[in-house]
Amino acid sequence: MKNYLRFPVIAILVAAAAQAAEQPMQEVVRDSLQFAAAQYAGLLTDVAGKAGYPRTIARGETKMISPKDWTCGFFPGSLWYLYEATGDAKWRDAAAKQTAGLEEVQHNRGTHDLGFMLYCSYGNGLRLTGDPHYRDVLLTGAASLGSRFNPAVGCIQSWDSRHGWKFPVIIDNMMNLELLLWAAQAGGAPHYREIAEKHADTTLANHYRPDGSSYHVVDYDPATGKAVQHVTHQGAADSSAWARGQMWGLYGFTLMYRSTHDRRYLAQAQKIAAFVINHPRLPADKIPYWDFDAPNIPNAPRDASAAAVMASALLELADYVDASTARSYVAMAEQQLRALSSPAYRAKPGENHNFMLLHSTGNLPANDEIDVPLNYADYYYLEALLRCKARLERKG
Repeated sequence: MKNYLRFPVIAILVAAAAQAAEQPMQEVVRDSLQFAAAQYAGLLTDVAGKAGYPRTIARGETKMISPKDWTCGFFPGSLWYLYEATGDAKWRDAAAKQTAGLEEVQHNRGTHDLGFMLYCSYGNGLRLTGDPHYRDVLLTGAASLGSRFNPAVGCIQSWDSRHGWKFPVIIDNMMNLELLLWAAQAGGAPHYREIAEKHADTTLANHYRPDGSSYHVVDYDPATGKAVQHVTHQGAADSSAWARGQMWGLYGFTLMYRSTHDRRYLAQAQKIAAFVINHPRLPADKIPYWDFDAPNIPNAPRDASAAAVMASALLELADYVDASTARSYVAMAEQQLRALSSPAYRAKPGENHNFMLLHSTGNLPANDEIDVPLNYADYYYLEALLRCKARLERKG
């Protein structure tokens, strides 16, 4: 396997990151949002007339995916964020057009990823436009997601069948609970909130180790609800801490606290934050290796997507903790955003097939999407920038 971000290249990139660190954070955010708009204007042009949604680069071409792919909501979601950032109607129109292509997803009961697919697209559209049709789609999608809940297990099933697992639940599924929590408040069935809380409670009981790290997959007996295996699908080992999985949990328990005010969820989010922030193998630039226990650190690939999710989650979590802890979370998130906005991780204008971020890792054990751009890395990077911008504006 090739080495990633090694000297002498890394020395140049670190120097560039240090130069970016000298900018006031307001300028970093402003410059990065301007870059995002220019880059995605190019991406819209690149994909015009093509079927599907851009996900990454594969074999030198922009890889387009269908509405059946779990990442289909991120490109429309990024367009909604650009509308939020700029107020320019061209982004609203582009986002609405891309979102409309996902309408069939609301009826898909074969996936747990409806939160990613619908809430990032239709959810942002509803928040920014109030379109009642978006609300209807989301409520139908919540019903489809809720259909995958097994009361005996206390979880929403992730994959239907994989590796012989009977009822696999992945840590990523914490992210999809936001759709159910919203639906319970928006006129959907009240028990959606109960499903979300039960899934979070079961995940808290079975996915987490004493140090605050998470297994990727827990397989359950669907009849008894017993956890029978603790394994991985995308991590380095069953016992390792797959980086993006840790961040899905951090973000997921933060949003659970936002919606429920249950302090157990806040405590868990803080425990995960402590694990990732203080980890001895978190690099100096705070962009994680793809797994905290990757066997070839420091020559292991990074995962910019994990850093983007982490930064966004920490910026929200900072709203729920004491002032001192909040400052530490914001400082970490800002350091990550500075790094992601530097030439070390941000593409040159017009390059990278007009995706924003470099150096993400999708599924290394499957040798898939290694050291590439990913649409969800861009989405959470944009979200983190907007959250940082809002926090800076509140400070005046």
